[in-house]
Amino acid sequence: MKNFFASFLGTLAGLAFAVTGLLVVACGFLFVASAVKQPSHSVAPGSYLVFDLGANITDAPPEFDGGGLGALFSSEQSQSLQLRTVTQALKAAAADRHIAGVVLMGTLTPSGYGSGFAALTEVRAALAVFRASGKPIVAYLDYATTRDLYLAAGATDLVLDPYGSLVVPGLASEPTFFAGAFEKFGVGVQVTKVGDYKSYAEPYVRKDLSPANREQMEKLLGDLWGDLRGDLAADRKLPTAALQTLIDTEGVIRPESALKAQLVDRLAYRDEVLAQLRKATGVSDPVDPFKQVSLTDYAHSLPAPKSHPGQQIAVIYAEGAIVDGEGEPDEVGGARFARELRAVRQDDNVKAIVLRVNSPGGSATASEHIQRELRLAAEDKPVIVSMGSYAASGGYWISAYGDRIFAEPTTVTGSIGVVGIHFDVQKLANQLGVTWDTVKTGRHADIFTISRPKTESELAIFQGMVEWIYGEFIRKVAEGRELDPAEVRRIAGGRVWSGREAVKLGLVDELGGLDDAIAYAAKAAALDNNYELTEFPLSQSFAEMLQGLLENYSPVESAHRGLISQVVENLKTQGKELGQFNDPRGIYARLPSEMILR
Repeated sequence: MKNFFASFLGTLAGLAFAVTGLLVVACGFLFVASAVKQPSHSVAPGSYLVFDLGANITDAPPEFDGGGLGALFSSEQSQSLQLRTVTQALKAAAADRHIAGVVLMGTLTPSGYGSGFAALTEVRAALAVFRASGKPIVAYLDYATTRDLYLAAGATDLVLDPYGSLVVPGLASEPTFFAGAFEKFGVGVQVTKVGDYKSYAEPYVRKDLSPANREQMEKLLGDLWGDLRGDLAADRKLPTAALQTLIDTEGVIRPESALKAQLVDRLAYRDEVLAQLRKATGVSDPVDPFKQVSLTDYAHSLPAPKSHPGQQIAVIYAEGAIVDGEGEPDEVGGARFARELRAVRQDDNVKAIVLRVNSPGGSATASEHIQRELRLAAEDKPVIVSMGSYAASGGYWISAYGDRIFAEPTTVTGSIGVVGIHFDVQKLANQLGVTWDTVKTGRHADIFTISRPKTESELAIFQGMVEWIYGEFIRKVAEGRELDPAEVRRIAGGRVWSGREAVKLGLVDELGGLDDAIAYAAKAAALDNNYELTEFPLSQSFAEMLQGLLENYSPVESAHRGLISQVVENLKTQGKELGQFNDPRGIYARLPSEMILR
């Protein structure tokens, strides 16, 4: 007993010490945050704007707006940059007499739904604005992916390391199938769906792609690759066929081949590029860095736009899977999102709403709650939709009633279909000696149980529900887009389309980015340029993020962060997707994970 109390008191002491330590560290952060000077609003004349590509470019504002401390509290593994921060900084730099050029370095690190090709298309457009100002863009690549080259291809001086490479083999999708593992471990899966192309449940019931899914994937990837390849060829002034031949011949393109094919302008080591930048910015000492300002610091130094508190355009970001309830920070929680929309539509100062969608969809129930608020908002003010890299299934559901829908050519959209997924663990449990018995007051009282497979009559109920939801989906798209329901059924069936194809089909009004949607919203609300832009969801404050850190602190997890292999990361992503099956009726309008091109 004495040893027990000694151990117990020792544990309490250790816990108190750990908590005290955390509080001391937290107070230290607060002190540092208050003591750090705000970035200077002046930029040395002749500076180069440094765009470090080693980031994840997201549509929504960062989870935590805390300057340099953000990386300590963010749940992201890599630095996050908001898309509008990047594009607005590049456009401002084009007109800034103190900025002499732009430098691109590093490799993009996509995470979640960030750094999609639609977002990169908008960054390319901002770089084109900068290039049109007559200032140079220097891009230094080492191990460059398709995304990196897609951004850097328009540089006035594209440099590749002599021992680097261009990893540009084309686009591929390699879904993971779990049906064999489920069979082995005794997990049952039953599916109710509408749409031959609705393939969201395939990983759980098949061991390969269905013919319909293969057909749509080949078409989608072909369309996306056609746009990407065409842009690359135009930037580098190459025949498209010659570029494709080089890619098919080498896949991973070596420096000499890239130079010979004019995919890059020259080969040089990093130190040589830095020396040339020192010379270009008038720095003679080889120890000193060239005159520069990081894109993040430059964006923070820009003067705040003129305030027009009575005339606001609200940009609302729906980024992530759509789930029922509140959701996580990287998800679109139906209840939370509908609440934010309600507040915005009831705010008389908000004259127009721009919905930015970067979502594969998810819960049909949550999608309808969000769409309901948008329809109500559209009765009083313009609601314009800007589609990012993904606006499919539930992502299209919430977009359908927009007064005007914009998408990029490489946006993945459509997927108008519905699926129900029903798991049971009867065989697995029986193997472990676990059984169930049931007492019920009605034939279908235990219809949602996972202790056994669904009966034929229960599957018929779910199938009827799925078909009803699908009919509503068709009706809503036809009504919102002013299309014939028969035509919507023809292009629906769960099939995905590129943004370019979606314009031809009437699912999207025109090609364009977020800035185009904002400009259209201002015109629709008769605001001209006299408006203030507000963004939702808002970034968390330091105090809110600190509270989350203390509530979720795990020393074991912190110690091993960053050591997880790519395969395990893929499995974690799939596992998280399983956790997003929280629709109260088990019905989903969701894009398959293999269509998220990471």
